[in-house]
Amino acid sequence: MASRAGGDGKEPINEQVVANTYANMRTEMNQLYTKITELEMEVSEHSLVIGAIEPLDPTRRCYRMIGGVLVERTIKEVLPAVHRNKEGLEEVVSRMKEALEKKKKEITEFELKYKIRIRKGDGSAEEDVTMKEASAQGVLVGPAGGQ
Repeated sequence: MASRAGGDGKEPINEQVVANTYANMRTEMNQLYTKITELEMEVSEHSLVIGAIEPLDPTRRCYRMIGGVLVERTIKEVLPAVHRNKEGLEEVVSRMKEALEKKKKEITEFELKYKIRIRKGDGSAEEDVTMKEASAQGVLVGPAGGQ
């Protein structure tokens, strides 16, 4: 029973463990992509709000959702808060992009260490990481014969 690692009944590194670890890493990377996209949409919404209320009279009433409660304020009070929120979101997005780059590098190193190759539909292996990322947004093209 020397082949068992730590009494958990599994071998230290086998194909299944490597495959599961790799799948988890890819899932984490996809979650980062999703969250970054979501936050970038919020930054865009903040920009739209700023663009809409900036040219207006600062004493004009506006409404803002705070903690699920709609409160009445003036543009003069709301605009700095919206700017701060937007800057905070941009900072979070940049940190998440850094984390994404680290995750990509980690996945690439893992692929090299365990000689992992992603197969396309025709069975050939993908070499370029950017190709793997772009493969999720493919275009289906029919045969040239026009059947």
